[in-house]
Amino acid sequence: MVAIRPGLTVAEAAGRWLGSYVDLQRAGQGRRLAEQRVRDYLGPALGSMPLASLCREDVRTYRLHLERETDLSILTVSHVLSDLRCMLNWAMDSGLLPETPFPRRVMPRLQERAPDRLNDSEVDLLTRMREPYGWIARLGIGTGMRWGELVRARRADLQGGSLVVAHTKGRRVRWIPLPPELREEFTARPEPVTPIRAPGYYARRSRRETGIPRFHAHQMRHTFACRWLESGGSLAALQELLGHRSIETTQRYGRLASDMVRRECERVFESRCSRSSPGHQGTEGRPSSSACETTKTGYDAPVMAP
Repeated sequence: MVAIRPGLTVAEAAGRWLGSYVDLQRAGQGRRLAEQRVRDYLGPALGSMPLASLCREDVRTYRLHLERETDLSILTVSHVLSDLRCMLNWAMDSGLLPETPFPRRVMPRLQERAPDRLNDSEVDLLTRMREPYGWIARLGIGTGMRWGELVRARRADLQGGSLVVAHTKGRRVRWIPLPPELREEFTARPEPVTPIRAPGYYARRSRRETGIPRFHAHQMRHTFACRWLESGGSLAALQELLGHRSIETTQRYGRLASDMVRRECERVFESRCSRSSPGHQGTEGRPSSSACETTKTGYDAPVMAP
C-alpha cells in the first residue's frame, strides 16, 4: 500500500506510477514511451495540479488540448490518454484516490485501418535483395516476428524445426515452425543471424534498393499474418504465432483482402450460374429459371431477374 500524502501532485503520482507499475509491467520500449508521454504531455498540462482535485472535466480538457494544441495523430492521442487512464487506475488501487476521475466515452474513436501489408511483387523485390537484406526479409515475412525478436534470434533457438522465441513483447515463450527452405537457410547463417540492429536503417536501405517508397520493417509482420489467413490458416493458430494475448488483436487481420473477396465472389457467382444452366435440374425436378443474368460491373456480378 502506497502511503497517502496530502497535496500529492499529478506529476508526483505519475513518477510513482513509472517507478512501480510501469517498471514491473512493461518492457523497455513500453517504459520509454510511458516516460516520454509523462514528460512531454501529462507533466506540462496537468502535472502541477493536486491529484485529489483532478476531475472528469480536467481529463476532457486534456484530451482537447492534445488534439488541438499538439501535432499528435489521433492514434497517439489515444495512447497518451490510455497511459493516463492506467495511471489513475493504479492510483486508485494504491489508495491515492477513492475512485478514478477518468470519464467514460472520453477516448477518441479510431477509424479502422486495413493491415499495412506488402503485395506479392513487393515481397519478391524485398526477398531478392542482396544479402543480408534479402535474408532478413525472408525471415521476417516467413515468421511474422517483431523486429526486436528478429535481431535476438540465434541458431540455438531452432529446436525440432521450430524457432523458440523467448524474449517477446508479451513475455511469453512461443514456438514458430519454419518451412524447410527457411530452416535450412537459418541453420547456415553466421551469428548474429540478423546482423542489422536498427529497423530504421534497414527500412531506408530496403526502400533504396527496391524502390518501395512506403516500406517499413513492421510490414513484414503484417504481410505474414495476411498471407497466413489467405492460405486458409486459422485465427487461433495465428494468435499463437504472433504472440497476441487477445484474439481481438488478431482479428484485425481477418478482414479479407479485396482481391481475395473478388475471387471468392467470382467462384460463388460461377457456381450459381452453373446451377441455373439449362442442363441443371432444380430442387423440384425442373430446370432452374435463368436467374443468373449478368451485368458488366468489373467482374460480371449476377443480378436476379425480376
